[in-house]
Amino acid sequence: MDVDNQIGKLMVELSRSQDYEIGDGTTGVVVMAGALLEQAEKLLERGIHPIRIAEGYEMASRIAVEHLEHVAHKFEFGLNDIEPLVQTCMTTLSSKIVNRCKRSMAEIAVKAVLAVADLERKDVNLDLIKVEGKVGGKLEDTELIYGIIVDKDMSHPQMPKQIEDAKIAILTCPFEPPKPKTKHKVDIDTVEKFQTLRLQEQKYFDDMVQKCKVKLLNL
Repeated sequence: MDVDNQIGKLMVELSRSQDYEIGDGTTGVVVMAGALLEQAEKLLERGIHPIRIAEGYEMASRIAVEHLEHVAHKFEFGLNDIEPLVQTCMTTLSSKIVNRCKRSMAEIAVKAVLAVADLERKDVNLDLIKVEGKVGGKLEDTELIYGIIVDKDMSHPQMPKQIEDAKIAILTCPFEPPKPKTKHKVDIDTVEKFQTLRLQEQKYFDDMVQKCKVKLLNL
């Protein structure tokens, strides 16, 4: 969002922080901030110094937090009892597009968070959760995958579609023949020369695969 007004930029940052920390309530926090700014403007018109207004808001914030702690209800939950979390999550999905599947979506969200959450430290690294969208699918097709998904197509149609207990090598270098730094031209005018070139490239790739295989066997 391209915003030039300084107050507008602060509102955008406020909404972004709310979305990053909580994941919901971005509209509400902007509306509340706008209402507080509206009241602050009236106080400024009465000649009250901005620092005094800020101190008043700080005092009001402490009182509000204390009141929330007094009226709040605590829900006990555990890895084997996630129903309180699911019910809480469902309330945040009622106004979203996914509300017709909010039960299943809430369960997926809760299980995903608990999979990466540190319950002792009460910390959740949301960067460990990835949402992958697929064109043409339905909300009912959504599922939670524990682990890592490598979204790659088969290099050849004859390759097996399903492999169990497979070992995956993550290469940090390009898996291709080195490109010459100077310009070269290869003239192929016979079938024999083409076959020779093809076999040479195949041998180069075979050697690269064998080197990777030896390294993996030694691990």
